Amino acid sequence: MTAIPSLCADIFIACCEAMNRQDLLRKRSASDKEFFFQDWMRQRLAEVVGDHFSDVGRNGYPDFVLSGAPEGYELKGLALPGRKTIDSNSRFPQPVHQGRRIYYVFGRYPQTLDLNLGLSDLLICHASFINAHSGEPRNRSFLGYGSYGDLLLRDRKMYVFPLPFYTAHGTAGNRTLILPAAVPADDRLVCVGELVRREVDQLVAGYSFEFGTDTLTPRFVPNPAAGQEHRFRAYRMAGQPGDPVTLEDARAVLAEALAEGA
Repeated sequence: MTAIPSLCADIFIACCEAMNRQDLLRKRSASDKEFFFQDWMRQRLAEVVGDHFSDVGRNGYPDFVLSGAPEGYELKGLALPGRKTIDSNSRFPQPVHQGRRIYYVFGRYPQTLDLNLGLSDLLICHASFINAHSGEPRNRSFLGYGSYGDLLLRDRKMYVFPLPFYTAHGTAGNRTLILPAAVPADDRLVCVGELVRREVDQLVAGYSFEFGTDTLTPRFVPNPAAGQEHRFRAYRMAGQPGDPVTLEDARAVLAEALAEGA
């Protein structure tokens, strides 16, 4: 992975400046539940790179890719108070996808029927803060399920991870950028936290499912990078330092959220 992102700080600052001048999220209609955050972010990208980016489409990953830099941005807009977790259909967070560095953009807004909304907080993070490794696990299927053997059973994966607003304590209500510590400092940004994530001893190599007992059983292998530390820094735009950012136990946050049904 190349450590130096070329435009992420510029895009983050463009988002902060838009929030400062109260540029609103504008729903296309009362039933619009997803496009208004994408429309808002599309305007921010245009401010930074003009028309040198493309929309991958509803089922693509990530949502936007830059044509002048090897970067992609995956958007997650959420209504408050909302859940503590986020679902990712068939795609898990990965630092690099098709040669591009991946960044996640989390924006939260009030839950209201109003057509125009202001962002309550914003968090942009390099995908390696959520998951350190890349890969391409695909959905698979087989024919032969059911009483007559003519049903196709598809194994479609769903990944659930805790929102960084909860794993990076101090980001709620603020505007924060989280980048690998190897990325050089930018004098337009102020560091508000040093965060360290450590790789687990074992990785899931596969799983099996038993229909009779509804039992899902993972299979583990040793992680060759067990204990490796991945260091990050949390930043704010200069003049808006906000709360310091510290790291919470992500596994504990996820367990608590699942117990609460969130």
